[in-house]
This record gives sequence, C-alpha cells and structure tokens, in this order.
Amino acid sequence: MRPLPELTPENTAFWTGGAQGRLMIAFCGACRHAIHPPQLVCPECWNEAIEFKPVSGTGTVYSHTVNHQPWAPDMAVPFALAVVDVDGAPGVRVTAEVVGADPESVAIGQTMRVTFANIDDIWFPQWEPAP
Repeated sequence: MRPLPELTPENTAFWTGGAQGRLMIAFCGACRHAIHPPQLVCPECWNEAIEFKPVSGTGTVYSHTVNHQPWAPDMAVPFALAVVDVDGAPGVRVTAEVVGADPESVAIGQTMRVTFANIDDIWFPQWEPAP
C-alpha cells in the first residue's frame, strides 16, 4: 500500500487532476512563474494569486534511478523512478514511477508522457515512454 498525500488547498488540483487525465501545475497569476511543489504564495514575486493549469503532460527525463530493493511487503521490483522536466512549465520537474517500459531502458533525455494511477481520491502521476 502506497501512503497517500494529505489533500490541502495548495495541492488538491495536482493530486486530483488525473481524474480528467490532466497534469495540473500551479502558476502565479501575476508573473506566470510555474510552481512545483504547489504553494500558496509565488516564490518569485510573493503574489498570492496562484492558479492551476493543465500542461501537455509530456516532458524529458532529467534523471532516473532503478530500485531493486523491496522496501515494503509485496513491492514489485525492479522499478524505475524518473525526474522529468515538464513541457509547458519551465523549471518544473515531477518525480514519478515509470510504467510501460523495462526499468533498465529509461534514459536521460528520453521523452515521456504522463499517465495516472488512482488510489481512493488521489491520482498519482506516472511516466511512460512517449511514442
């Protein structure tokens, strides 16, 4: 069982956007700065006008790792985690599990697209290789 994040006013759109198949990223309404993890105040201009917008759901692998250690009972290993530079949200990187690919095949510079895994009210982003 994966621990679930607590839904808060600043992160609910990110964790629930997958219900509509959307990767939702926070942006400052004043300076347009992309903000992740989501916050209530823009770290660039300190404005409180934060809004969530869907982005394309694609990106490029910045870094990755393959986990071979089963850290919990019944955890399937190996699996890859990728840190992906998100298209349409400059400076935003989302770390998530890679699905639909051999974990050893993940590479820096590889193009990914988002999918989602649903548990209760949470939609966890996952990355899969883009065709």
